[in-house]
Amino acid sequence: MTCNVGGIERPIRIGLGLILLGVGAFAGLPPVPTAFAYVIGAVALGTGAVGFCPVWILFGINTRPTKPDEKP
Repeated sequence: MTCNVGGIERPIRIGLGLILLGVGAFAGLPPVPTAFAYVIGAVALGTGAVGFCPVWILFGINTRPTKPDEKP
């Protein structure tokens, strides 16, 4: 598993994940939107923390900068 999430995208994913988990916990939403906020928040937080997004593999996207001597 190679990292394919980098740059500004990682902190954005982590922040979005934390915000959505907070919304799910404290916003008093009905059960379905609460579950949606928890799931999307956990996925965003996890992919941001690990630096790997399986969906980016499907689309061939890599936002992690590579070093000049590194092969993509």
